[in-house]
Amino acid sequence: MTEILSALAAGFSGALSLSNLGWAFLGVTLGTAVGVLPGIGPALTVAVLLPVTFSLDPTSAFIMFGGIYYGAMYGGSTTSILLNTPGETGSIATAIDGYMMARQGRGAAALTTAAVGSFVAGTLATMALTFFAPLLASVALRFGPAEYFALMIVAFTTVSALLGQSLVRGLLSLFLGLALGLVGIDPLTGEARFAFGIPQLLDGIDVVILVIGLFAVGETVYQAWQYGREPVEVVRLHDFTGMSREEWKRSWKPWLRGTAIGFPLGVLPCGGTVIPTFLSYMTEKRLSDTPERFGQGAIEGVAGPEAANNAAAAGVLVPLLTLGLPSSATAAIMLAAFQQYGLQPGPLLFSSRPDLVWTLIASLYIGNVMLLVLNLPLAGVWARVMLVPRPLLFGGILVLASLGAYTLNRSMLDLALLYVVGGVGCAMRVYDFPLVPAVLGLVLGPLAEQHFRRAVAISEGDLSVFLTRPISAVLLVAALLVLLGPRVMRRVSVANSNAQSPMPNAQ
Repeated sequence: MTEILSALAAGFSGALSLSNLGWAFLGVTLGTAVGVLPGIGPALTVAVLLPVTFSLDPTSAFIMFGGIYYGAMYGGSTTSILLNTPGETGSIATAIDGYMMARQGRGAAALTTAAVGSFVAGTLATMALTFFAPLLASVALRFGPAEYFALMIVAFTTVSALLGQSLVRGLLSLFLGLALGLVGIDPLTGEARFAFGIPQLLDGIDVVILVIGLFAVGETVYQAWQYGREPVEVVRLHDFTGMSREEWKRSWKPWLRGTAIGFPLGVLPCGGTVIPTFLSYMTEKRLSDTPERFGQGAIEGVAGPEAANNAAAAGVLVPLLTLGLPSSATAAIMLAAFQQYGLQPGPLLFSSRPDLVWTLIASLYIGNVMLLVLNLPLAGVWARVMLVPRPLLFGGILVLASLGAYTLNRSMLDLALLYVVGGVGCAMRVYDFPLVPAVLGLVLGPLAEQHFRRAVAISEGDLSVFLTRPISAVLLVAALLVLLGPRVMRRVSVANSNAQSPMPNAQ
């Protein structure tokens, strides 16, 4: 405990420097802005900024990325409440009651409970991150290659199964990323793999190109294609009176319950913030004495999901920092950013770069305070951001993405790959293929291959090493349950319903 507090104090001394405060403020401001704009989001923003930040110190860059991530969670609620169009997937549940509150003239109360709930949950979850992450990192130090390979299999299966509408689509997206990760020189044999005689591909496909292509180019083209298809109506704020005493009384318990639900589910590789927010919404509805108010403007339906959203965002950082496992789109891109700086998140990061880890964690506390100040009094300003002409925004993103991709290696091949990958990303969005498994496959695929080969080499070719080591065996069984469990439960449910249905009378 004392070591953690002293490390956190050292982190605050770094985070409170003028330069790092500036990067934190820039991050939370950008994050709130992109959270407000539907379809943009933190993943796209961090992807576009990756090439720009290579000249920055890693600590400053990740303070800004963390601010963007947290800020987008705050900003997404504004769009959900005033536009009924979630700026982030984690804000979908917020829109159910938040938009109804805005239509009833209670938009200020909805925005207030969202902002304060985000602050409370973000602060409590960051405290949990502070004390839980070092403990998990110390446990992970005991992992060998077999355990790490099994852990990555769990990440692959859970993200593929829980993101998107179809397990098959999720797995196909994963296999695309794994295949792209094989391009280049085999590190063991030195032979070229899938380079197709192109010398520039011998070094592999730069993960930054894939990330920018999928999340910046592909998403922007998709949003431009969808633009104008559905009319939208922004509910305007005529005043900002905040919440009444009764609304404060009805909000504080959902804030705490949302935090308790969001953080643990964020730590687990279960697809980010969508599941925790809907679970929080259903919990509040089930506990309410008047569940019929939900869907009609119940403030608890905004307070709980927004708290769960921000708590889960902090929880997602736990496996990223301690195990190197991302469970959301933004976390996957941040993992790519770590690798671009020559850093590998995991238990050794806490000992090799404690300055980076603890300054980043301290900056999350500071960023939460900044976000509360930015979002409460300036709600009207953020509402006007939604009126920015979308075509100008799309064009600017494509220009920045193209410049960033070209400046990586000053290669026209990179630019061509960027738009090929962008076309694939747009097609994946059209046909409802999740993007995160593809990025996860590209980023973690080579590491999984490396750990697999090390485990097999240590066991002298005995593949049973993955089943004889207890931790890896448990993890592989968990991965199998994730894949097969829902199908088995569905069949059991169908069989039970058929057994309980009345038999037709014989004539």
